[in-house]
Amino acid sequence: MTGDGRALPPQMKREFERALDRVDLLLQQIKAVEAERDAVEEAAASEAAATADAPAQLLLRLRAIGPQTAAVLALEAFYRRFDNRRQVAAFAGLAPSPWQSGAVVHDQGISKAGQPQLRKTMVELAWLWRRHQPGSALSRWFAQRARGQDRRRRRALIVALARKLLVALWRYVSAGVVPEGAAFKAA
Repeated sequence: MTGDGRALPPQMKREFERALDRVDLLLQQIKAVEAERDAVEEAAASEAAATADAPAQLLLRLRAIGPQTAAVLALEAFYRRFDNRRQVAAFAGLAPSPWQSGAVVHDQGISKAGQPQLRKTMVELAWLWRRHQPGSALSRWFAQRARGQDRRRRRALIVALARKLLVALWRYVSAGVVPEGAAFKAA
């Protein structure tokens, strides 16, 4: 029915039905992808259970990190070994890119040379971290730096927070060092 009580024209009704069919198909595909992701996580968890906790299981204990984010971090970043924090940030494309010419020194932003999916996930996680982990040292660092700044500067700072957060999560997964002030989910 239209807003004024008339029946929908047949062509418009068929168009709506086709759109709803596309939405149903999309929902089915999302469920299939999530089931596949969960199966991969379970297989990885069962392999890692013999030696140590799987990275995704460790990450899921922290507030602000859900199954999709934990899966991306475990499968895109923490599946390999890094020697230091710079390698972690560079792998994600979150490392700074300095430029020098004579006496002129500029920072060109991040390198973006790493994994784009991981970089996007980390920026999203940085925003979530701010919201769900307000008492953590990283959130306090961001709040202190972002106070009184404009939107553009806050966006640059959130990328810096994403880099710091990735390094902190790497330390948590590899060495068991919990990020300072981080809260865990209720059991």
